[in-house]
Amino acid sequence: MHDASPTPLDAWLRRLEAAHPVGIDLGLERVAEVARRMGLLDGPVAGRLITVAGTNGKGSSVAMLDALARQHGLSTATYTSPHLVRYNERLCLDGRQADDATLIAGFEAVEAARLDGEPISLTYFEVGTLGALHAIRAFAPEVAILEVGLGGRLDAVNILDADVAVVTTIARDHAAFLGDDLEDIGREKAGIMRAGRPAVLGSRDLPTSVRATAESLSAPVHALGEAYGVERDGASWRWWDAAGQVFAGLPDPGLPLDNAATALTALQLAGVELDEAACRRALASVVLPGRMQWHANWCLDVGHNPQAAAYVAGRLAERPVEGRTFALLGMLGDKDADGVIEALAPSIDAWLPVTLEGERARSADELAGRLEALGQEVVHREASPAHGAAWLEAHLAPEDRVLVCGSFFTVGEVLASWASRAQTDSDDWPIEGTT
Repeated sequence: MHDASPTPLDAWLRRLEAAHPVGIDLGLERVAEVARRMGLLDGPVAGRLITVAGTNGKGSSVAMLDALARQHGLSTATYTSPHLVRYNERLCLDGRQADDATLIAGFEAVEAARLDGEPISLTYFEVGTLGALHAIRAFAPEVAILEVGLGGRLDAVNILDADVAVVTTIARDHAAFLGDDLEDIGREKAGIMRAGRPAVLGSRDLPTSVRATAESLSAPVHALGEAYGVERDGASWRWWDAAGQVFAGLPDPGLPLDNAATALTALQLAGVELDEAACRRALASVVLPGRMQWHANWCLDVGHNPQAAAYVAGRLAERPVEGRTFALLGMLGDKDADGVIEALAPSIDAWLPVTLEGERARSADELAGRLEALGQEVVHREASPAHGAAWLEAHLAPEDRVLVCGSFFTVGEVLASWASRAQTDSDDWPIEGTT
């Protein structure tokens, strides 16, 4: 998805991709040593630090935490992964994507530190994390919100001690690294918790290992449905906490309400006195590209496991259409394609599988075979998400709609193709998220 003319940032990213023998190398010893050399462990990088782990719901929780904090007049920094179109999306300072110079300065600082003494090899994600923390420390925000990349206990983000730890949901994903046992997965995610510091549990259906980890650390537990909760009220909703505070008539942000309530609670536990009007403004304005993101009759969602797919299917069911619903599906080979297809199937009339680039990707033909084996209608198949989107645009009836799903890569490529078209012709193809 890079421009024809590579930028210095592009060159850095290509270099980082090839620098370590494996793409994912869980463990904190190497990254913590480089962080120590950079001085990142000498003191806080922000006034308050909130770390968010979980299988699904991390991105929406971070986005709502950021919007809420900024509407309360606080400066913020967020670090998330992966990105959809531009690497710059991963680091935002006061809601604005970091520029290339800021990112490169971070990479240069990491490179200098890892070579200062015995050279230390780092993964693409580890360099990105340390570079982002370097930029966040320089920016000195009042609130920093960090999304865990994979797992929790051994993720590079976990080199810092969170003031508030959030665990959103637990489901099976990344089995090659985290295994299939939900109790073990929950224990890994809960590894971001710290002794005596608040732990926010953002799902009513978490493995017992999550709460057990908090209790073993004497970390105060604030669980959804116990210490705080959500009540729907027509088109709006109500948040409450155990102290008797209630905010009613809150706007639906177009993102999971459990995550919205969790964000409110986490910010409160970070020491922010919540203002109801500020919360309304934040929830009414928050945008998260790639999560139930609507452009006319197109919906884009990066969900790539059965739990996320079931949520998407439910949201689609709430918005019936007169025509047919097509799913443009592209997935990586290590994801549960059958589970995702089965979860989405009740809301999908026909499918268009596409091939993603890279060694981990499934081909359109392989996906088509899985779909047909599950009794699903395959209308066409294409060599890329962009080609699949173009085919659907040419064949849709006005009353039809499309779900673009299965991977960050699938959604990102479609968004990038729309952005490219917007720059070269007169069609108004928005690339900012809407809900």
